[in-house]
Amino acid sequence: MVSPELLKILACPDCKTPVVMEGAALICGNGQCRRRYRIDDDIPVMLIEESEVLTPDAWRQTGAAKPQPAA
Repeated sequence: MVSPELLKILACPDCKTPVVMEGAALICGNGQCRRRYRIDDDIPVMLIEESEVLTPDAWRQTGAAKPQPAA
């Protein structure tokens, strides 16, 4: 699990949008980018070439598509 403190500062390396943790992945909050980054042994793999681009429908079903509360 990624710590809440680290999650607050992580952003998609492609578009710089904050990411949302969902299961064992971090998902970009940008509906145009839609990248999913895996987490291996509690370490986020934030490499663009290692990420997966979700389909628009798949992205809309994630927590990243929902408005996030202000910190």
